[in-house]
Amino acid sequence: MAAKLDNQRLNEVFQSRPDIIKGIQKEADSPARIKLFNEIASFIHEQVGDPTSSEPSHKRRRVDVQPSQNGTAASSTNGTAATSSVEDVAAEDTLLEIKDISVSIPQRKKFELCFTAKHIYARAPNTTAPVPGIVYAWKDIEYVFYLPVPEKQQVQHNYILFPRNSYLPTKNSATTADPLVFTVAAGAPKPGSIGGRNASAASAVSDSYATLFHWAINKCLQASHGGKVQVAAADPVRFRSVARQPHRPKEPAVHVKAFRGSKDGYLFFLEAGILWGFKKPLLFLPLDRIAAVSYTSVLQRTFNVVVEVFTEKGANNNDSKKVKKESNGETRGDEGGEGEEEEEEEETEEFEFAMLDQEDYAGINETYVARHGLQDRSLADQRKAKKQLLENAKKEASSKKDGGADGDANGHAGEEDDGLTELERAQREAELQLQDEEDEDEEDYDPGSEGESEGSGTSDDDDDDDDDDDEADDDEDGE
Repeated sequence: MAAKLDNQRLNEVFQSRPDIIKGIQKEADSPARIKLFNEIASFIHEQVGDPTSSEPSHKRRRVDVQPSQNGTAASSTNGTAATSSVEDVAAEDTLLEIKDISVSIPQRKKFELCFTAKHIYARAPNTTAPVPGIVYAWKDIEYVFYLPVPEKQQVQHNYILFPRNSYLPTKNSATTADPLVFTVAAGAPKPGSIGGRNASAASAVSDSYATLFHWAINKCLQASHGGKVQVAAADPVRFRSVARQPHRPKEPAVHVKAFRGSKDGYLFFLEAGILWGFKKPLLFLPLDRIAAVSYTSVLQRTFNVVVEVFTEKGANNNDSKKVKKESNGETRGDEGGEGEEEEEEEETEEFEFAMLDQEDYAGINETYVARHGLQDRSLADQRKAKKQLLENAKKEASSKKDGGADGDANGHAGEEDDGLTELERAQREAELQLQDEEDEDEEDYDPGSEGESEGSGTSDDDDDDDDDDDEADDDEDGE
């Protein structure tokens, strides 16, 4: 009897990838290949169907049918992991499905977004199975944001859903999941793009994509979190950038351009924390994890922001800073005193954002950092040491230039107590430097040389003197 492909098993394993099934059927042109393909399908089916398999999860994720790690795996108190397979999620009752949604993270493609009581997932058009890697459990979602997409002619907004372990990588633990980011337009959904058991109820809130998704997401979060997690939006009353948006100048910008490493992006100063997006990996720094904010690399037009955040307690990392935190939650320096409350040490880590426009300094420092009571550590000991080295180098250069006469008198001693921020101090130094350059120009200026050609400038006078001497010699000869 001739060997046959186990089409039933292949359909179970690769139901979300019909192209793979077609490729296998095309290449299964010999008994040896048919046997090999059947063995591969059987092996994959056993691995996916057996959650107690000892094979590392990162290897099994390479199989296209492996369920997403974005929220489908939850660690219980005994350390075991309970996973939901693609088949389990697909079998759940679909409460709402919305077609033609542009997803940018984890994959950049248009999908259908499906809502169930336990999950939100994406699926390809005309399919029934979730897309591997885009399955999220509602109980694992910790933050949801609704933010405008900067620098777009048409008004668009991004929804960002952060499951646990997806928004704050540290030296001790990297992020193990991707957030879900999808974009919606300002208009209403197209007719026929909404389905599911709750489609009729959703039609009442479908005046725009925003009202529809706010209603659907908050409803599912209410059931799983009891109202503790809701969709949060940027508030221009709380924070807004001074810079005008070139594409929509009448609309206030709630973001600030900033670089993280070599990647350009945008900082959003939100009530729940600071978010940087929208390029992978996204970063969100919760407000309750922020220890302090510092300003560095202050130039004439730009400056950098360094956000110091608390890492997880008990983490061992010698590279991380240690700050002391009082039992009432306030951070302070290392100076101690009798009668003070008991202290506990927590490790911190820094995240730097570069090339912020200096016009936004006041808004960031006054309307966000100061309002939320975040410490300004621009003059922390570590930064003061680096700053002092630069100051000493400037003093030495100034002493050599002025002959050492007033080197110490004109230094910046006592600068730490002048009451100025580092940004204001840099501006003052720039003005002094400009004044010095103007003084040098005035010293080099010679009013008598104006209009003369290059060179000595005294040759005409010498020629006149020579002529006078010749005339005198002629007079003596005549006598």
